[in-house]
Amino acid sequence: MYELRKQEGRAKRGVLHTVHGDIQTPVFMNVGTVGAIKGAVSTEDLEEIGCQVELSNTYHLHVRTGDRLIKEVGGLHRFMAWKRPILTDSGGFQVFSLAGLRKIKEEGVYFHSHIDGAKIFMGPEESMQIQSNLGSTIAMAFDECAPALAERDYVEQSVARTTRWLTRCRAEMNRLNGLEDTVNPAQMLFGINQGAIFADIRIDHAKRISELELDGYAIGGLAVGETHEEMYHILDETIPHLPLEKPTYLMGVGTPANILEGVERGVDFFDCVYPTRNGRHGHVYTGEGKRNLFNRRYEKDMRPIEEGCGCPACRRYSRAYIRHLLKAKEMLGMRLCVLHNLYFYNHMMEEIREALDGGRFASYKEEKLYGMGQVARERVEK
Repeated sequence: MYELRKQEGRAKRGVLHTVHGDIQTPVFMNVGTVGAIKGAVSTEDLEEIGCQVELSNTYHLHVRTGDRLIKEVGGLHRFMAWKRPILTDSGGFQVFSLAGLRKIKEEGVYFHSHIDGAKIFMGPEESMQIQSNLGSTIAMAFDECAPALAERDYVEQSVARTTRWLTRCRAEMNRLNGLEDTVNPAQMLFGINQGAIFADIRIDHAKRISELELDGYAIGGLAVGETHEEMYHILDETIPHLPLEKPTYLMGVGTPANILEGVERGVDFFDCVYPTRNGRHGHVYTGEGKRNLFNRRYEKDMRPIEEGCGCPACRRYSRAYIRHLLKAKEMLGMRLCVLHNLYFYNHMMEEIREALDGGRFASYKEEKLYGMGQVARERVEK
C-alpha cells in the first residue's frame, strides 16, 4: 500500500508498505541486473550505503542460473542474502536493447539468448511466472519499449499491444499469487506507460492503465534517444493522468539533475546504471559535479573524493590512492568508486526526502543544481 504523506507542488513524499519492509520515497533503486551490483558490491555494502531497493532483471536471471533454480533455493531474497525490497524488471527492455536478436508477435517475443544463441520465448505470462519464481517484492509488467524516435504508426500499434499484454500480466499475477507454493504471495505489480515522445499517446495510455488499479505505475521508453527537454515535457504531460495515490516510477533515469527534475514532476522511484557504470570507469559524483579520477590533477591529492562524505571510500581513502588503484587496474579502485557513487545517490535521495518533509524542496533543488553546475562551467574535466 502506498501512503502519500506530503506534497510540494507536484513533488511527492510518500512511503510504499511492502512485505519486505517500507520504502521511503522518492527513492533510487540500486541496479543489480543479475542479482549483484557490478563492482564487487556485497549485500552488506548495500545496507551500509543506505540502499532501500535492489533491482534485478527477469531476462538475465532467466537465461543465466535460471529462475526455477532460484525458486528451489527459496527465491531471490534468500539467494542473494538480501532482506529488503527487490524490484524485478520484466524483460521488456530487452525487447528494445536486443532488437537484433528478437521477433515481436502478439503472443510475446521470440529471443535468441545473448549468451549462447539459444531460442527463448517470453510473453506476459512467462514474464510473470519468472518473476513469481524469483519472488521479488515488485514485479514489472511485460511491455515493449519502443524507440523514442519511432514513427507514430508503429508507436500506436506497440502501445495497444502493451496494453493487451498488461491485462494478461495482471490476470497471470493474480493466479500465481494464489498458488500454494508461490515464493511471495504478496508480490506487487506495476504497469508501464509507453508512447515514445507523443504526448497524446502517452496521456491516453496513462488513462487506460490507470483503470486497472495496479500497485504502481511506471513511465518507460524514455532516456532512449530523446533530449532531456523532450523527456521533461512527456513527464509534465503524462504524470497528471496517473493515479496520485499510487507510486510513479521513471524507468532507467538518470543523472542527479534528471532525478531532481523528475521528483519535481511527481516521480517516486528511479533507477539507472550511471552510478555503477561511471564508477567502474573512475568517474565519481560530488556536490560540485562529476570528477574523473584518472585526471592527473589527482595524482598527489590526498583529500577524499568529496570532503565530508560518509561513504566507505571517503572515510578512509584519498583521491590519489584510488587513482593509483584505477591506473593499476586493481579491482579495489573500481569498487571504491562504485560504493561512493551509490552512496552519493542514496544520500541525495535522503536529502530530497528531508527537503520535502520540511517544505523546502524547491530551494534544495536550486542549490543542488547550482553547486553541481559550477564545476561543469568552471572546471570541465575530460
